[in-house]
Amino acid sequence: MPQLDTSTWFITIMSMLVTLFFMFQLKVSKYHFPENPEPKLGTTSKSTAPWEEKWTKIYFPLSLPLQW
Repeated sequence: MPQLDTSTWFITIMSMLVTLFFMFQLKVSKYHFPENPEPKLGTTSKSTAPWEEKWTKIYFPLSLPLQW
């Protein structure tokens, strides 16, 4: 029964890894990444509506006590 020849496995695996590395580099190089990311400064707006200035509780009509 013949033996399995493993003498070419090293060069096959190494060439596969190099090829995958280059393919990955080409894939990543197509994306545009920001060069200097900076946090956005949020501007706070002043609320002008009276219902936005204070917390109010909203009641459902059916949960109110009965009025005669």
